[in-house]
Amino acid sequence: MSNVCPLDYRYGREEMKAVFSEESRIQKQMLVEAALARAHASLGTIPQEAADEIGRVASLDVVSIDRIKEIEKDTRHDLMAMVKAMTEQCTGDAGKYVHLGATSNDIVDTATALQIKDAMEIVLEDVDNIIMTFAKIAKRERDTLEIGRTHAQFAIPITFGFKIAGYIAEMLRHRERIIEAMPRVCAGKMAGAVGTGAALGKNFFEVQKRVMKDLGLTYEPAATQVVGRDRYTEAVCIIANIATSLERYGTEVRNLQRSEIGEASEYFDVAKQVGSSTMAQKRNPMNSENVCGLARVIRGFVTPTFESQVLWHERDLSNSSTERFTLPHVFILIDEILKKMNWVFEGLEVHRDRMLEVIESSRGLVMAEPLMMKLTEKGIGRQDAHEIIRSSAMIAEDQKRHLRDVLLEREDLKGVLTEEEIITTMDAANYVGGAREIVDKMVAAAEDTVGRSVE
Repeated sequence: MSNVCPLDYRYGREEMKAVFSEESRIQKQMLVEAALARAHASLGTIPQEAADEIGRVASLDVVSIDRIKEIEKDTRHDLMAMVKAMTEQCTGDAGKYVHLGATSNDIVDTATALQIKDAMEIVLEDVDNIIMTFAKIAKRERDTLEIGRTHAQFAIPITFGFKIAGYIAEMLRHRERIIEAMPRVCAGKMAGAVGTGAALGKNFFEVQKRVMKDLGLTYEPAATQVVGRDRYTEAVCIIANIATSLERYGTEVRNLQRSEIGEASEYFDVAKQVGSSTMAQKRNPMNSENVCGLARVIRGFVTPTFESQVLWHERDLSNSSTERFTLPHVFILIDEILKKMNWVFEGLEVHRDRMLEVIESSRGLVMAEPLMMKLTEKGIGRQDAHEIIRSSAMIAEDQKRHLRDVLLEREDLKGVLTEEEIITTMDAANYVGGAREIVDKMVAAAEDTVGRSVE
């Protein structure tokens, strides 16, 4: 059979794919059935021996997927097919207690919560890794001068480490979002057909509590037939938010690697790697471009996730088919691009000399602000100082001269600024404000939060 989805043959790591595989889904559903049986037995609803037997058969080593699919051909109900297959494998009368008091989505939603929990833990590890990669770069490039840009135009100097420090701060917020959200998004239910728990009788609340404690999940306190889909929406939106940050970083790499900028670039294996099938000289930022493209795919799943919150009455089935796509794809793809973006920055080539050349290419114009502030120190009003520097900058730009030379010719500045003061003020290394200290703080925050030290 031909593969259609690129996840089958191009994107995604096996670790994350395994979380959302058919085998994982069915195994987790059987684990929920086993937890339900244990909860019943602990409350005396069913014999302990029956719960033990149900726990024994709750394994793909005992219940085969082939048998489940064979039964499903007749039942046309995947969860009931699994229940019947488990019942077949039980010895004695244990089979009659499988799925006791539950509805399908008690099992399905709780198993999904287990998948989301596993997936979120992988994403959290990925986030920690890229935070520490950023911290390493920020520390290394703490003093590396680079021009800051606004509106894609030269602004004032920063350091490259300062740029990366901003990435650390952003990813630390994402880390916090993941941790805060996990109890909300990793929630199951064991509340029956419409959430009242009627089939579980007087033990309803305790059964639900014990099942979720057994599985390490929270539970929906007021369910319908399903857990509230706002939980899934929160998870997908967090993932989409992370993906958008990664696209921002990838876009920056792509821009810095532009031929006319050339301040940083992706690692390129010059011995073997090919950039173009026809332009043999090309070194393209392909991984960063790939991250940007896949981030857009992830965001594309946000809308159907929101739509799946809107169900008729206590539940319909319109969300089911949607979620078979949305949840696996967003988690597999975010893991893919987190790993890929981490790889890009681990091998990022920072061209420090080129960064200095770019600053110098402005012929001093990027130092207009510190010159204006220096004039205010000399007693010139802020607005007048702005006009002096603005008019001088326009002359320098029009005549392709260095701003320093234009200022030295101004009669109204003689006796106000010495040549030495102008030169010192226009030294980019002297005008990065608290950039270096911000780097130090963000590196320390990364180390403290993740619990690792920068190498």
